[in-house]
Amino acid sequence: MTRAQLEHIVRAAGSITDESVILVLGSQSILGAFPAVPPPLDVSREADLCPLHAPEKADLISGAIGEVSLFDSTFGY
Repeated sequence: MTRAQLEHIVRAAGSITDESVILVLGSQSILGAFPAVPPPLDVSREADLCPLHAPEKADLISGAIGEVSLFDSTFGY
């Protein structure tokens, strides 16, 4: 995953949840500090996200843009 792809996912998550602060967890959080990472750190196609001030909305993100969603099949991440 590239930083641009992660930013796309974060924007989509914010739009879905109507939240402005989205926490990136897990391996893709490295893209916050290092915009370009070397292989094999760039092979993951998923990111774990949670609205910081409304963690109960995390399932909305997963359902709308998670694995086997239209977003996933369209963009491949």
